[in-house]
Amino acid sequence: MSTQGPVRLWSQGDRKEMEVVESKADLFAILKATEKLERAYVRDAVAPEMYEKACEKLILQFKVLWGSLRHAVPDVEQFMNEHNMQCPLAASRLIHVGMPATIEHTSKQRSSAASAPEAAAVAEAVQHFITTMDALKLNMVAIDQICPLLMDLMTSMDRIQSLPPNYGPREKIKEWYSKLYQKPANYELREAESRQMLYDLESSYNTFFTALKSRS
Repeated sequence: MSTQGPVRLWSQGDRKEMEVVESKADLFAILKATEKLERAYVRDAVAPEMYEKACEKLILQFKVLWGSLRHAVPDVEQFMNEHNMQCPLAASRLIHVGMPATIEHTSKQRSSAASAPEAAAVAEAVQHFITTMDALKLNMVAIDQICPLLMDLMTSMDRIQSLPPNYGPREKIKEWYSKLYQKPANYELREAESRQMLYDLESSYNTFFTALKSRS
């Protein structure tokens, strides 16, 4: 009776092919871990602060890994189907949304938001508005330059406890973030996109500032 040796997933001596297989294994693990984390959060089995920190880390790992793997895995959802992965929550969080549920749904329960003085939170949000608009004016239009600024702006607005849920300016910023998140990191906004984003940011800032003045 003949025996077979170990099954190789890549050609012997082919370092590049081996790295692709290992990266696919890492992608599989990140998707599974994210699905477990999302379900734990839904079941209230993990504190919002712990969930948010872990989710942000997984999103960053996913973006970095997929950025180097797009040539081999151009469609992550197809990759999931091919490997019979039942991870709908992970697909939504990593592929489409790109932010933890606590930020997506404007959770005012987070300790960082609850502990920040209102005036300091407002000043921080104003600064992030200005920084993001200035970045566009300086032609910083790559996705990996703009998305972190939009995320900082959203989280700073979350620290303002007096803002209502689904606040219009914040929803507009979230809409831009979700749209850009799905682009490759090296994608650059076209001139029309940059002008539209700047217009939306300026309009959101004016609405935000007017609301602040009316409360003072």
